[in-house]
Amino acid sequence: MTGLWRQVLTALNSDQPHDGPGRERLLDLGAAELAHARRAGQDPVTAEDVKRFALREVSVFLDDAQARAALTQRRTTRG
Repeated sequence: MTGLWRQVLTALNSDQPHDGPGRERLLDLGAAELAHARRAGQDPVTAEDVKRFALREVSVFLDDAQARAALTQRRTTRG
């Protein structure tokens, strides 16, 4: 997870141009990971949770499809 946060912070703080879709997917995945890390109790993380964290923490607006895709990618990469 540390590698992910380094990539997210680099994408957020860099003045260099980024690959739009690649950067967007990285930020989406970061929001999904953050939603999982900060979930309350044992409730499953929802797309709404991911959307809320994306907007609040990384200033990215996600639609339902993007949030669901980020949750799916997170599950796939985390095993």
